[in-house]
Amino acid sequence: MKITFGTLFFLITFSCFGQLKVANIFSDNMVLQRDVEIPIWGWADEGSKVTIIFDGQTYRTNAANGTWKITLPTRPTGKRYGLVIKNLDTLIAFKNITFGDVWLCGGQSNMEWFVEAAKNGKEEVATADFPNIRLFDVPHKIAKVPAKDIEPASWQVCAPKTINQFSAVGYFFGRELQQELKIPIGLLSDNFGGTVIETWMSPDAFIDMPVYQQQIAQLTQKNDAPSKKEIESQFKAWLEKFSSEDQGQNNGQFIWQNSDFSQAPSIQFPTQWESAGIEALKEMDGVIWFEKEFVLTKDQANLDAQLSLGPIDDSDIIWINGHKVGATTNQWNKNRNYSISNSDLKEGNNKMVVRIEDYIGGGGIYGKAAQMYLQPKNQSKISLAGAWHYRVGYTVTEPMPSGGDSGPNAAPTLLYNGMIAPITSFPIKGVIWYQGETNSYRAVEYKSLKTKWIHNWRNLWNNPKLPMIWVQLANYQEPQKEPKESSWAELREAQQQALKAPNTAMITAIDLGEAKTIHPLNKQEVGHRLAQAALEEVYGQKTNYKSPQFLKIKKKRRKYIDIIIENIGEGLQSNSKNINAFSVAGKDQVFHWAKAKIIKKNVIRVYSPKGMKVKSVRYAWANNPEPLNITNSFGYPLLPFRTDHWKLSTDSITRQ
Repeated sequence: MKITFGTLFFLITFSCFGQLKVANIFSDNMVLQRDVEIPIWGWADEGSKVTIIFDGQTYRTNAANGTWKITLPTRPTGKRYGLVIKNLDTLIAFKNITFGDVWLCGGQSNMEWFVEAAKNGKEEVATADFPNIRLFDVPHKIAKVPAKDIEPASWQVCAPKTINQFSAVGYFFGRELQQELKIPIGLLSDNFGGTVIETWMSPDAFIDMPVYQQQIAQLTQKNDAPSKKEIESQFKAWLEKFSSEDQGQNNGQFIWQNSDFSQAPSIQFPTQWESAGIEALKEMDGVIWFEKEFVLTKDQANLDAQLSLGPIDDSDIIWINGHKVGATTNQWNKNRNYSISNSDLKEGNNKMVVRIEDYIGGGGIYGKAAQMYLQPKNQSKISLAGAWHYRVGYTVTEPMPSGGDSGPNAAPTLLYNGMIAPITSFPIKGVIWYQGETNSYRAVEYKSLKTKWIHNWRNLWNNPKLPMIWVQLANYQEPQKEPKESSWAELREAQQQALKAPNTAMITAIDLGEAKTIHPLNKQEVGHRLAQAALEEVYGQKTNYKSPQFLKIKKKRRKYIDIIIENIGEGLQSNSKNINAFSVAGKDQVFHWAKAKIIKKNVIRVYSPKGMKVKSVRYAWANNPEPLNITNSFGYPLLPFRTDHWKLSTDSITRQ
């Protein structure tokens, strides 16, 4: 997750709209929700007459208090339209409008993650030619009070030139819906990396939560946020230290690209360095230099080459044999692909040095091992994955300037105010949501927050049955050797418990994650599972999207406990005789790994360790409970569960 500098300050409200203006959610190429009335709104001089001409009909109103709204009647899908809005001074015309289903794709960085950075991103971008999928990326905006409009943006027809930096999960979800339903699909990408759920909710959601109410009330009492100029100055001074205090530079000149790294410690790439198991790097932001040697034959060295390193978090400069060959600034989820001239290569040993700046959150070369290679023209790839030597150039001692209290998590409602409130009059079909990682340290509190979020957004869109589908967190971090408490497991439980609300669905990503990155690249499968859930729950198709889950204890004996599982399809399956990830505890609440096996198509027998009277069974209760090897007949993994109601590790942790 990264916070770009442009989002570090408040944009509060419009001072005056003056002449005719229409809300920024409307533009050429838009998809409007079929079969419901569509409000069109905007701003104009007080009392001025506003006219809309649409589908051969004319609609009129007068601006009151500087605003106007005209509601268009329902339309089915199938046609293309134009729309004209005018008053005496201004005429606004939109073209290539269609009606279909509009889905809001919300959450944090795993929803924000770009198509080009997903698995097979280059190929996915090249083939993304779907004129009946329309894309709208809501710009990041933080606000103390509800904004009247979102920042300027426009609808785009899905094509290779428009999809590369759009939500990968949203795109793969929408692509499957469009291909299955044969209707236009509109996708509102409305997300912000690293954010908590409460920043997306309106004040009404926290009516019984005094701490939240107090923080919201304080928003308008605080001093105005620093000006853009002040924040830019603060940020520039902070960022300059990445150069001035980098030991790998001398008087503004890079020097470590030619240094000897052979005695330096090593790290295994790809990974984010915070997750590499190196104590000194666990919480580090700053500058680290990395070195990798590779060998070329004479023929290989005489050829131009392509260098691929996958995504690098955040900025990089790359040298080969002391020659600068590439650089990218603040593109934390962009694949690094550079063309290398043969003049920079040599026969025998070659040395690559990569200088990485990490501003906040994870840092490093963290994609897939298969993405890390040098490929001489028309030759085989030379892998660059594995051990790299490293030297720390600069360690951040002060956090990135955030413009006072303007970070998106500084208070509840900040992203609701800037990115949700201005579009709640725009009808949508439903919501897909991928978020929760940043709330994991308050997982038990998330149970109530998640339910409040569901009711809050349904109230905001005035639709008590608004479909809402979310992703249960993927597996992440190194697998644990012994059973222990897990905030991510507790967060997954909170996500599952929110399914008690009607017209909701959940798919899991617990088998799709990666130990060394919080951003698994297989967004295709996440989008597919979300689409399968929508097709069944919203469109009435039978897709069998549900994962198997714990139903009840069938039988409890001293030597074993039989667990009944539902959503099994034709029956539970495993690719191994040894069933993993079960743990049991006695009354001392100390958990131990336990053996288990499938004894019937819907029954798992969990065996008690010798001498233990089992009081609780837990399954996949870990941040990264891999490898998991129980699925239903449709291949979906068994959801994590516990049979106890004991106090959890995050029980007493709430927002402060």
